[in-house]
Parts: sequence; C-alpha cells; structure tokens
Amino acid sequence: MQADFDIVIIGGGAAGLFAAQTAVSQGARTCLVEKKDKLGGDCTWTGCIPSKALLKSAGIAEQMRRHADFGLGLKGGLDFDNSGVMAHVRRIRDRIGAKDSAENFRAKGVQVVHGAAAFIGTDAVEVEGRTITGKRFIICTGTHPLVPPIEGLREVDYFTNETIFEADRLPHSLLVLGGGPIGIELSQALNRLGVEVTVVEMMDRILSVEDEEVSEFAAARLREEGLAILTGYRAVKFRADHHNGVTAELEDKAGGTMERTAAKLLVAIGRAPNIHGLSLEKGGIEYGQKGITTDAYLQTSNPRVFACGDVVGPYMFTHMAAYQAYICLRNALFRRIFWQKIDYGAVAWADYLDPEIGHLGLTEKQARDRHGNIKVYRNDYSVTDRAVTDLAGPGFLKVITDKKGYILGAHAVGTEAAEIIHPLVIAKTLGIKFSKLAEPLFIYPTLSELVKKTAALALAEYLNRPLVKFFLKLSRTG
Repeated sequence: MQADFDIVIIGGGAAGLFAAQTAVSQGARTCLVEKKDKLGGDCTWTGCIPSKALLKSAGIAEQMRRHADFGLGLKGGLDFDNSGVMAHVRRIRDRIGAKDSAENFRAKGVQVVHGAAAFIGTDAVEVEGRTITGKRFIICTGTHPLVPPIEGLREVDYFTNETIFEADRLPHSLLVLGGGPIGIELSQALNRLGVEVTVVEMMDRILSVEDEEVSEFAAARLREEGLAILTGYRAVKFRADHHNGVTAELEDKAGGTMERTAAKLLVAIGRAPNIHGLSLEKGGIEYGQKGITTDAYLQTSNPRVFACGDVVGPYMFTHMAAYQAYICLRNALFRRIFWQKIDYGAVAWADYLDPEIGHLGLTEKQARDRHGNIKVYRNDYSVTDRAVTDLAGPGFLKVITDKKGYILGAHAVGTEAAEIIHPLVIAKTLGIKFSKLAEPLFIYPTLSELVKKTAALALAEYLNRPLVKFFLKLSRTG
C-alpha cells in the first residue's frame, strides 16, 4: 500500500518547522504533527524569544541607569515600574509566533495535524485515533525542564522557563536553582528589573561549559551588579514559607548547610527529552535517558526514521536544530549516495547575558588536553575605538589555534560578542588559518575590528619567524 505521506514530521518546533517547509518546497507530500495547539516550540513560546525580549527590557533599564556615564542628566527622578514587562514580553512572543501559524504552513502545502503522536508500527503513527503512514519520519519533539527529585520541591510553588513568562507581575525576590545559560540569563534580567536574585549552582562555577576565563569574567560582572551567586552548593530540601514564599536548605561539598528564602523559586537545572508517549518501542526506535539514539546520518535504529533537535542533542540550540533538520531531510528524501553526515566541528553558540558570550569550538583547557601544543591569542575590547566611544565596558576575545595556526576554539565576552564571533565561525568552517583574518578590510570603527586586531597578532608572530624574516629581507627592493 502507498504511504499517506513521503515525510511525516513529529514536532512543530524549530527543527520541525524548518524540515516541513523545506520538504514541501522539494515537492514531498508532507505532514507535520504537533502535540500542542501552537507551532513554534520551546524557542518561540518559552525559550529564545521571550527570554531575549525580557533581556532587552532589562538592558534598557540598565542603560537608563547609566545616563550620567554618557553625559546625560535627569530633570526628574528615575523610578521604574516593572509591572508591564511580562505583558510586553508576551506581546513580542505572540507577534513572532504568528508567523509560524498552522494556517501559514497549510497555505504552503503542509498538512498540519494537532495531537499526540504514538508509533503503532515501523511505518505508522496514531494521532488522536487517526492512523498516519509515511515513507520516512523525522522526530523532533524537543525537551522539557528537568525537575529533580529533591525533598519538598513538588510541594512548593516554583517556576520553570515554561511558566515564568506567564507571570503577571515580577516577584520581589527569586531563588534560582541552576547556573547554566537559562538560569543566568533570567537571573540577570530580573535582577536589573528590581528583583532580588540568588543563584545556586552545584558546580564550582556558573556557565561551566564555557571557557573557564570567560565564565569567571562573567560571574565577576554579575556580582558587581548585585547578583548573589552561590557556587559549590546543592539544594537538598525545600519547604513552603507562608510568610516569605519558599525556603531552600543548601549543602556544600564539605557537608555544611545554609538556608536561603525567597518569594519565588525558578528551577533551571537542565532539560529532559520529550519521548514519553511516543511508543518508540513499537516503532523499533532505540533511545536512552539523553534522548533518541542516532548514527552519524541522524538515522535511528529504524531505517525509516530520523531524529534531530533537542530530543537528540548533544547541542540544544535553535540554529543546531535547523542544521540537524537539514541533514535529516536530505538523508530522508534522497538516495544514500547523496546522504550527508552531521559535522560538529565548528559548533558555536551564545549566552545573551551582559557581558554577552560568544563560544566557538574547544575551550582552552579542552584544546590543551586534546592537542597539547596550542597557541592562544588574546585581545581586550579596549583595542577597538568603537568600544571606547560606546563605553562598551571590559571584555576580551581569545582565539585558540593548533601549532599550524588553524582555529580550535574562540571565545568572546563583552558587548555584541555573539556578532563578533561569526568571522571566526566562518574561518573555522572553511578551514582558513586564523592569521588570514588580518588581511580583509574591516569597517572602522566597529567592534568586529577586534577579530582583525587579534588575527594580526598571529600574523605578526608568523612574520617574525627567522626564516620568514630572511626571505622577506631578500625580497625587498634596493
């Protein structure tokens, strides 16, 4: 029997939307199944978009506080009312979410089905009593907040990233469990908007996947703003405090304990894959605690089924989900001779706090552990005139190369670091030596000149080699 569709995509988040619109553009009969009533997934509704809108509001508040730094005086007081911030965030979210409506995708030729999908065989799923068959499937169901089994946690009123943006008013104080990107971004934003925030992180430092120098730099800046950060502590017990909100008992590595109380609690310790209810066993699809198991082609143990996005990992970013979706779709629709393997050689991401963090490839420690003989080039933001004119504050760019000068990793921390890192992403992806980035003409004055000026350090090092200096001397005119 002929399958109902050429491709059935389960999950309407970033990966699913990219796969659906690309598949239908290739003439494939495409079905998109989404459990919730809206398309867009975590990024649109509870992640990237609302958090960035919140961070922007907080950033505006901070810039207004710094008016005197820019030679501006006030003829009146400066007293913020944060009661409208969350409503603003939801308006921004709704505006962007409207672009990815089911109606828009149906107009493109995608059949959108709302409901929970469950495999009933290797080539079919059931959605709300309807059987849907496909030649190929792509699973991209994403993740949800991980809530740990800590004593008393289920009995207290807590936020996750899925619920905090629905709050009508900001609490006067917040205890944040987790010092990763989600916890830290929200912590800084809310702190700038007048919430008293305490972050509890079990590791020895926040943002532990970042280069150590970068995370320590960021932590120092956040503490200067008044953010309380407790590292090396884990929460062992929670209890509701009817007068103050919630109290957490914290324990350090030596067994010592302390208590912290706040009006509200935000749990941001990690993510868990959305695989419950999919009946993956009936589809012959292997999985584990970290998500669905795939090979280098993002194919599962069922050759008809591919998987991508956060439910696969290992990198949980919207741009990574879209990249993986492209690989899945290419391999699902075309003959094997045209298949492509996933390549994580130039993975980059950003943490959108202030100072912003741009991350590419290996950290300095990872590079030393794996390659031994490496080179590190570093420049402060202050070497660029634009950083001075904009009072951009402290920051730096660090680039790590192998002994031949090829980029292993790069880390920027400071204003617009996520933008600054992109020339390095291109160079690493295309296999260009770092010193070559000293040659292009960069616009003056820009913060991106930091890349050129840092690459010039590598170029100068090369030109100062005795053999190179000898040949340069021979090449000079009389």
